[in-house]
This record gives sequence, C-alpha cells and structure tokens, in this order.
Amino acid sequence: MTSLARVQDFLECKRFAFVGLSRLPKDFSRALFREFRARGYEPVPVHPLADEIEGVRCFARVREIQPPVDRVLLMTSPGVVDVLVRECAESGIRQVWLYRGAGQGCVTPSAVEFCEAQGIAVIPGECPFMFFEGGAWFHRAHGFVRKILHSYPG
Repeated sequence: MTSLARVQDFLECKRFAFVGLSRLPKDFSRALFREFRARGYEPVPVHPLADEIEGVRCFARVREIQPPVDRVLLMTSPGVVDVLVRECAESGIRQVWLYRGAGQGCVTPSAVEFCEAQGIAVIPGECPFMFFEGGAWFHRAHGFVRKILHSYPG
C-alpha cells in the first residue's frame, strides 16, 4: 500500500487515538484536534496527566481506551515514540500515523522498523492538515510545494 493510500485509509476511520495532545489551548496539536472534530471525527485524547481536554475524556494509555480503537495518531517527541509504538502493538493497533510537520516530528527509524516488523501499517511523517478537503490555504500550499518537490506521498 502506498503512503497516500495509507493516509486515505487512516482518514476514512472516524475514531482513533490522539496521543500527544497538549494541555495548552494554543498548542498546534489542539488546532489539529479541533479540526478533526469539526470534520466529524472522534479523536480520543491520550494523555497521562489529564482527565479531559476540550471537554473530551482522556485516557492515560492507548490500551485503556473503551471501546478500543485500531488507529493511533502520535504527535509526541521522538524520545518517547519507541515506547508508544510498543504499547500500540500490545493494544492491537493496526495503523499508526507518526506526525511530522516541520523537522523530525516523532518519526524515528526504530519506530518505523518496529511497526513494519509487527505488521502495523505506518505513516512515517506528514501533517494531516495537508490532506483535508478544502483546508486552509497555507496547508494546501504546503501540499502543493511538496508535490512540486516530488516529496508528496505517492
């Protein structure tokens, strides 16, 4: 399956775990969370130190989510991603999106290799904003530039 097909498959599922959602209202992760919700998605926040974010119940760990999910968006630091993908595997997750906007994001070679070895479909990078229909102009521009540079997922 191509990277773009994996992105489309992920976005077809309306309910998924959102790991790394900040408690700070102005954080970029919160803007992405709000956008998903505005588009009819049900992102389930996972944060070990919060009971709720934006009125939505948080779970401390992916494995605690009820009812369980099978997809996870990881928007964390690279320093914790290896532990998190292991938890995803233990929780029966079948698809993991390793967020990347500018810089490395949470993509690490070891996390990608682990997911692939476990049979977990992995999206190694990308920002979901680029793939929303009718998104803000700057996100569409980001995607357009990536297409010109032949770095858009194919």
